[in-house]
Amino acid sequence: MKKMHIAAALTASAALVLTGCSAGGTDAGSAGGDKIVVDMWAGSQDDTAALEAQVAIAQKANPDLKIELRTAPWGDFFTKLTTNMASGNMACVTGMNSGMLSSYTAGFAQLTDEDLATAGIVTDEFADGALEILSNKGDVYGVPFDMATMLTYYNADMLAETGAPVPADGWTFDDFEATAKAATTDQHAGFGIGMGGFQWQALPIAKAGVQPVKQDGTLDLTNPAFVDAATWYGELVTEQKVALPVSSASDTGWGENQYSSGMAAMAVDGTWNAVGYLDNDPGFTAGMAPLPAGANGSLGLVLGSGFGIAQDCDNKEAALKVLGSLLSVESQDYIASSGRSYPARVSSQPLYFESLPAEFRDQVEAAFESAFSNVQGQYVTDNWSKIDTFVQPQLVSVYNGQESMENVLKTAQSQFGK
Repeated sequence: MKKMHIAAALTASAALVLTGCSAGGTDAGSAGGDKIVVDMWAGSQDDTAALEAQVAIAQKANPDLKIELRTAPWGDFFTKLTTNMASGNMACVTGMNSGMLSSYTAGFAQLTDEDLATAGIVTDEFADGALEILSNKGDVYGVPFDMATMLTYYNADMLAETGAPVPADGWTFDDFEATAKAATTDQHAGFGIGMGGFQWQALPIAKAGVQPVKQDGTLDLTNPAFVDAATWYGELVTEQKVALPVSSASDTGWGENQYSSGMAAMAVDGTWNAVGYLDNDPGFTAGMAPLPAGANGSLGLVLGSGFGIAQDCDNKEAALKVLGSLLSVESQDYIASSGRSYPARVSSQPLYFESLPAEFRDQVEAAFESAFSNVQGQYVTDNWSKIDTFVQPQLVSVYNGQESMENVLKTAQSQFGK
């Protein structure tokens, strides 16, 4: 999940910020003194402006500090972060995404209750589960500025055309199968099967009521409940024939693209794409619903991005104050009002819905309220990114009936669960 993809293109006056150096050439990593560097990934020029606006809020709240922004594109950001972590040159306030955290915990300070108090963070002011987003094995490494979870998106026109039942709050996996089967025709599939880690795992986790990793970071891919649910997921293609097989491992957005192009009636994707799907280019009437419920309810993951403090930051107290200002009511209200992402601070969340087009507002709010009602932070192993990289291409063989989901999970467990 790539939230707040901040752009690499900045004005010439901001070029020194990007290089991480002040006008005098001083290193801008974890240097002490009154300068605090904020490091975050980049994506678009509009996103850069939004991030700069949040830094300006933090600067206003901390006039005695000089706050500088350092950015890089998503992939480059984490490559550079690896280098900076090894050399002890991480920015004092560094951005982090929940799906990437396990690979970088060594570079971040564990945040105590005292640290959060110094930052002015009152945990009760953040949504339930928010502090789990940037936690690992029970330790808090950061505080999120936004939060997300997975939803079921559907093509209402396609469902009406086929007479398929419409997904709704409280629906079950039996209901899901009924809708997928009814919506499957020679012209389109009932469901777009997922390839991305969040996309393909969401329904198995919801159905099984367990994650493929335990809270202590132990790999649990062969948990019988998860294996059964994941097998069911693969059989949506091979047995139930409600989804098309994936052509290539490079089709990482297969299910979402099938849905957005009008080739599938349903798909699972994150809340971060809600408005984009509702205002889609083909012009079909889109809808959304929480994930269906299994025997133990409907378990979802709470995901997101935020900021942490570098382990080797020389001015931790000042960095904590900057972190708190970046997550203040004013900053969170700014994020929410812009409609850029769903804020982690509860009081700011209504502003996000108010920012949406009136015709989408009620539907998005209802879906979000239901989807976030039963979520937990994602549990991952220290080598989770390697596991994800291993499993994803194997899914092509599973969906084409050349390999079983159980064998793929067993192989991954044996290779990475040591």
